[in-house]
Amino acid sequence: MTPPSPHPKSPPAAHRPVVVIGAGPAGLTVGNILRAAGVDCLVLETESRAFIEQRPRAGVIEERVVRGLEQRGLAGDLPKRAERHTECEFRFDGRGHRFAYTELTGYHHWVHPQPLLVTDLVREYADERGGEIRFGVRDVRLHDLDSDRPAVSYTDPDSGERHLVTCAFVAGCDGARGPSRAALPSWARISRHEYGIGWLALLAEAPPSSDRVLFGMHADGFAGHMPRGPELTRYYLQCPPGDDPDSWPHERVWAELQRRLRAADRPPLTEGRLLEKRVLDMHNYVVEPMVFGRLFLAGDAAHLVAPIAAKGMNLALHDAFLLGDGLVAQLTEGDATGLDGYSDACLRRVWDYQEFSQWLSGIYHGPSSGDPYRAGTALARLRRIFASPVAAAAFAEQYLGTAGAF
Repeated sequence: MTPPSPHPKSPPAAHRPVVVIGAGPAGLTVGNILRAAGVDCLVLETESRAFIEQRPRAGVIEERVVRGLEQRGLAGDLPKRAERHTECEFRFDGRGHRFAYTELTGYHHWVHPQPLLVTDLVREYADERGGEIRFGVRDVRLHDLDSDRPAVSYTDPDSGERHLVTCAFVAGCDGARGPSRAALPSWARISRHEYGIGWLALLAEAPPSSDRVLFGMHADGFAGHMPRGPELTRYYLQCPPGDDPDSWPHERVWAELQRRLRAADRPPLTEGRLLEKRVLDMHNYVVEPMVFGRLFLAGDAAHLVAPIAAKGMNLALHDAFLLGDGLVAQLTEGDATGLDGYSDACLRRVWDYQEFSQWLSGIYHGPSSGDPYRAGTALARLRRIFASPVAAAAFAEQYLGTAGAF
């Protein structure tokens, strides 16, 4: 059960139709959709504006998601600034194997760092659409979610005063460790999958070594190359879960990247200064359902897909489109259809992407599993993609997120 409303002697409550918890892509998109429809809302964020605008995160955006942003007036000049990717490359058997998915499907990916998208969404919400947002709030708590008048309380970081806001709906867009997850009832089902591997996430001050994403399958571990602009490249190296980033000095990192991404028919990688090193333990989770009374979860508060398939930000924005549109329909027209079907509609896509992540992990990590059977089946999957038009089309559909309504 969620906590009851604070003591009756608390300061008088303000009221907003919607309180959005979290100013990531999902929360800001929901807030912008509400503001565009003239619906008042409040966004609460525990970090500062400068922090969320610089926080390193994903960078691959599906074409369908960009179209969704454009339809809602939120894409700005993203299509002009972002890089348009039409192919990727798998490196195995000592060679590079180009996979031209746009030639096959007519669809493409955009590469646009999440901090740039968040910066645009904050500016649109707060500066252009006049949306109310409080940064740096503390001790956020959700109350009375099973009632028709839920509330959110928080502490102002400057005055130290406690504030209470009543609302009709709460949009929980604050990740796995936020107050929305803390407010879930005991009967909520959380499914979790541990891959048992880590990825060393690296940001290099170095021009991309290719104009496409590279996936290296190697007996010593997976390696990935993701362009992030003319002078920056994101790299990944498979490592033990919980590994210490400090155990990966510059020389070791580049030696492993050169070895695991080596292809006899391709030039060596362009090296540069490492700006960031983090170890990500690969795991997935799904919360079911995504609605608890008047609390609607979106993004990482509801599900996580390891960066194996570059789906996390895309799923968060898919959620936000459905949730924002559903809230507008309910609050302006009294139409509850979107909100009633929200959880089921989101979870169909969530589980589809979860399955693809697990399938792709078998390809990426099979060769380094130490199991000859897993290594052999991983390479069989890869070779089938390049030998069978049907297999290639099926892979492209999942990789690009172009499947129709599930």
